[in-house]
Amino acid sequence: MKQQVVPFAKARDAALFGSKAVGLGNAVHHGLAVPPGVALSGDLVEAVAGGDEKAIERLAAAIAELPAPFAVRSSAVDEDGAAASFAGQHLTVLNVHTPADVPGAVREVWWSANSDSAITYRQKVGLFTRPSVGVVVQTLLSPDVAGVMFTEHPVTGADERLIEASWGLGEAVVAGLVVPDHFRLDRAGVVLERKPGRKRIAVRSLPNGGTFEEQVPAAQVTQLCLDDAQLASLAGLALQCEKAYGPRRDIEWAMQEGTLYLLQCRAVTTGQSRSEATLPSPPPRDPVGALQRVRFFVDLDRRQTEQIARLLKQRHFAQGETVIREGSGAAAFFIIESGEAAVSSKGVSINTLGPGDHFGEIALIDGGPRSATVVATTQLVCYGLTFWEFRPLIERNGAIAWKLLQALAKRLRVAEQD
Repeated sequence: MKQQVVPFAKARDAALFGSKAVGLGNAVHHGLAVPPGVALSGDLVEAVAGGDEKAIERLAAAIAELPAPFAVRSSAVDEDGAAASFAGQHLTVLNVHTPADVPGAVREVWWSANSDSAITYRQKVGLFTRPSVGVVVQTLLSPDVAGVMFTEHPVTGADERLIEASWGLGEAVVAGLVVPDHFRLDRAGVVLERKPGRKRIAVRSLPNGGTFEEQVPAAQVTQLCLDDAQLASLAGLALQCEKAYGPRRDIEWAMQEGTLYLLQCRAVTTGQSRSEATLPSPPPRDPVGALQRVRFFVDLDRRQTEQIARLLKQRHFAQGETVIREGSGAAAFFIIESGEAAVSSKGVSINTLGPGDHFGEIALIDGGPRSATVVATTQLVCYGLTFWEFRPLIERNGAIAWKLLQALAKRLRVAEQD
C-alpha cells in the first residue's frame, strides 16, 4: 500500500517518501543524531490534505508517541537534488503544538508544493510534473544555536567547510533574517576564518504554537555563537555526512544542550557542472540591509524595515529572460542580489543594473504600467515584493505609510525642480 507513514529508519524508498525523508533514514542507520520523527508517503499526504479520515487516523497513531511540539517539513520526491533545489518553494511549519494540529500543517505543506511559485520553478528546471509531496514530521528542537554548513565552498569550490550560524532556530539563517556568523574550516577542522555577524533576533518557539522573533541581548549581537569545541563537532559531522552521502553536501544542523543534531543533508545544487558555469551565489543573508539601500525605504527605522524585509521572496531569472516589460501591468518591486540586467525604454538602452540596484517600487503603490523593460543579461537572482503583500502591511501600519508618503513627496519635489 502506497499510503504509508513509517519511522525514519524504514523510509528507504525515495519514490514514496522523498529524498529528505530517505536522507534522514540514512542518517539514523549511520548513527547520526536526528530529532525523532516519521516519514509520510506522497499518497498519504495527499489523502490527509483532502481530509480523508482514515489517513488522518493513521497519521495520528504514528505520531502519538513523538514528543511535541513538531516541525512539519516537505520531502517532495524530486526536491533537493543536485540539479534543482526547492528551498524556499516548499513550506516548513514550525512549532506545531499538538498532534491534532499536524494534519492542518501537512495540508499547508501540500499546498505549498502546488503553489504558482513552486509550479513555475518546476517549469524552469524541467520538472513540470505533478508533485508527489512526501512530508517529515519531527520533534522540534529548542536549540541554543543552529545554522547551515557546506562541505565544499558553494561559490569558489574550495575544499573547505563553510559554516553560517546564529542563535535559536536555524530559520533565522535560512530565511535571511540575520547576518549570521561566518566560519571557514579546512578538512582537518582547522579554523581558517571567523567572522562575526549581526544577529539581532533569534527565532524561538511560542508556548502555544508558532514562532516569534526574540530580540537578542546587545552583547550577543556580534558575539560569535560557536566556540572551538562546537566547530570541531561540526567538522566531525561534515566527515560523517560525506561518508554517508558522498561529497558536496548542504547540511542544516542544530545544537541543543551540548548535542549536535543533523536536521537535513542534501546535495549542493549546481544546475550544471563547475566546468560549464560558476556556481550560484548563496541566498541573500541581509534583506534588511538591501532594503535600507533603497531610497524609497531609507527613512524607515530598523523595525519598520524588518517588517517589510520579511515579505521579500527570492526569484530567479535565466539569462535573456525579460523581468518586466514596458507598458505591462505592474505588481512587484525587485532588488538585485546577483547578476546583471539591462534597462531600455522605447527600444533605447538606458542603463545596466547590478547587485544592490532596484526597480519597480512605484508598482507597490499603484500597480500601474511599467515605464521600462528590464532583461536579465546574466543569470539573475532578485528579491521581490508584490503589491498584494505590501498593501495589507501598509493598511495596518500608518507610521510606515506616512514615512513612505514623505519619501514620495521628496521625489516629487526633486522631479519638479528638474
